[in-house]
Amino acid sequence: MTQDMTSFDKALKEHYGPHMVENLVYKNNPLLAMLPKYEQFGGRNYPMPLVYGNPQNRSSTFSNAVALASESQVKAFTLTRVKNYSLAFIDGETLDASKGDKNAFMDALTLEIDGAYASLANDIAFGLGRDSSGYRAQVSAEPSEAGTTVITLKNIQDIVGFEINQDIVIWSAKSGGTQRTFDGSATAALVSAVDRSAGTITLADAYDSSGTIAADDYIFVNGDRGSKISGLEDWIPDSAPGATTFFGVDRSVDTNRLGGIRTTGTSMPIEEALISGANDIGREGGNVDCAFVNFAQYAKLTKSLGSKVQYIDIQKTAEVAFRGILIHGANGPIKVLADRTIRDSRAYMLELNSWKLCSLGPLVKMLNSDGNKFLRQSSADAYEVRLGSYAQLGCNAPGHNGVITLD
Repeated sequence: MTQDMTSFDKALKEHYGPHMVENLVYKNNPLLAMLPKYEQFGGRNYPMPLVYGNPQNRSSTFSNAVALASESQVKAFTLTRVKNYSLAFIDGETLDASKGDKNAFMDALTLEIDGAYASLANDIAFGLGRDSSGYRAQVSAEPSEAGTTVITLKNIQDIVGFEINQDIVIWSAKSGGTQRTFDGSATAALVSAVDRSAGTITLADAYDSSGTIAADDYIFVNGDRGSKISGLEDWIPDSAPGATTFFGVDRSVDTNRLGGIRTTGTSMPIEEALISGANDIGREGGNVDCAFVNFAQYAKLTKSLGSKVQYIDIQKTAEVAFRGILIHGANGPIKVLADRTIRDSRAYMLELNSWKLCSLGPLVKMLNSDGNKFLRQSSADAYEVRLGSYAQLGCNAPGHNGVITLD
């Protein structure tokens, strides 16, 4: 049977069923996989209320209790979705050359579609460990003048956020600030090479004496800046949040219950720092069940525990599983997992049931409201498949979660 567009549309539905898509999205992304999901995020926004204080009409003297006019302290984080897109392109000749062979036809398309799914899923996963600014990394120092621009990252672990052909822009700050140039005019360039051992990225544009890139500048994918999901760095910031509203809430009135717990563990062995953080959260009523660190910190924990290390296998689905290390806090066992999206020198300790990754439909889905999964490009001999995500991360008890500063 010759494979045509009609029969292939049916094949797409079968191949990219919920189970297949879940594997593409969650594999190798434990934080993304383990966060509770809610796929009915319709309407304009999603209120996420929480009680952060009880009525205080209490006194050992009745007249004093009667005189008070206290009530429950209630806030609601009003979540709004952010958009994210990924496209797969397939040229017409490749399709025509493989139409007589069903397997070849599927292979030609699934290679690109699987890649588009993975690209979008990895970007969402990366954003969950970072903040809504969309920054990928910081610059270590101004690049040397050359025919290409070689940038050394301030933190080598951030190299996980870069891929060949990303369109990169650089700014002096996460928000506001000044956009940097490579030669006095060019403000964007494609990644042409990535050295994951050295922590460097090479951009195709030349860098000359007119370039303005400086140490500590922030690197973004073009179009992302200020438009990303609000990740752990937003919900549990390193410093106590100020009065600037966050999803409509002034968190400065109770920075711990509304903005998470902060623990300094820089003078401790990593396992002691994690236990201290869990105890700080436990004191506030939280029951931490998972901690997320990057691979460098996970290796430190493994080496530090030595023969005392206890591993635990976590099965998300039949084909998606993760291995973690088990430690014990004041309120029970805690699974520590390595996630590449977490910044170095940080650990996030989470009460998972207080979180919700909300999306309008599946977290990553084909955009086919018109019924067309496969679109002909108007300006090229090619076809495209469009994937998208409309989502936001929410937490109804930030004070039951925390960030720990590590060495």
